[in-house]
Amino acid sequence: MARPVTLFTGQWADLTLDTVAEKAASFGYDGLELACWGDHFEVDRALSEDGYIKSRWDILHKHGLNSWAISNHLVGQCVCDEPIDARHKAILPPRLWGDGNAEGVRQRAAQELADTARAAKAFGVPVVNGFTGSSIWRLLYFFPPTGDDAIDAGYKDFADRWNPILDVYDEMGVRFALEVHPTEIAYDIVTSKRVLQALNYREAFGFNFDPSHLIWQGVDPVRFLQEFPDRIYHVHMKDSAVTLDGYASILSSHMNFGSAHRGWDFRSPGHGDVNFEAIIRELNRLSYQGPLSVEWEDSGMDREFGARDAAAFVRKVDFPASTVAFDSAFGD
Repeated sequence: MARPVTLFTGQWADLTLDTVAEKAASFGYDGLELACWGDHFEVDRALSEDGYIKSRWDILHKHGLNSWAISNHLVGQCVCDEPIDARHKAILPPRLWGDGNAEGVRQRAAQELADTARAAKAFGVPVVNGFTGSSIWRLLYFFPPTGDDAIDAGYKDFADRWNPILDVYDEMGVRFALEVHPTEIAYDIVTSKRVLQALNYREAFGFNFDPSHLIWQGVDPVRFLQEFPDRIYHVHMKDSAVTLDGYASILSSHMNFGSAHRGWDFRSPGHGDVNFEAIIRELNRLSYQGPLSVEWEDSGMDREFGARDAAAFVRKVDFPASTVAFDSAFGD
């Protein structure tokens, strides 16, 4: 049975959910991964307003769509980040920003992530995707000299803040899937292993596998899947390409996405450097049957053209695992 192909609505939050659902259905998607911003899925309303959750399903079903996950990346970023500043104010609703006191923002964000598990259960989906933030991403380059104690403290801070959140996920029977990503507490294989260790390998925490964030760092996405076979709770289908031309570095040189000389940039699936066939083969080995969710980001391509193209690409590249050995007919 083919895996469902969904569209993550985070890059479409300028449109109403009804509009996005109508478009996604026409593009050929099976469902939506609902972002917890815009009007797509509002955690506070899901927990406080009678009929709100039904209204989300009514919109989806009107367009023949389903949903298997919700995502709260923006609020999750604020749980551990250091510093908290105007960038965070821009991505938070006023009720969570409050007076902007950094620790207050972190605590309100943590409560919202716990409430997101409650909202996911009420909505009937098993996975919340998102970010965690990081107090030590700013220490990535070890100068001025940075001791191991500072890094250890960052992972402890992460565990101290996220273990109480994950208690609620356990209680609700919902899993949190971190999108391994620069600026998060885990951004590659090594740091993902350290994150699991910091949490004592509790099952509530796993990964939203997104190869676009790995490939430009020089990390093999298939190797990531092989290292965490029981922690792949959700999959994003997104591409990126290394575009080094000898002028700017792989660090992107503080250039915006889409700039001519960036060292790397996101691409619509099938238009970058990711080997999606190899990923599908590994997902088959892992028996992953969850959604393949298109997170569409490509500064050089029209959004609607890209989303339609991506849906067709994902359906073409996805294939089921074999149920028999190809050489079994040669035996006795």
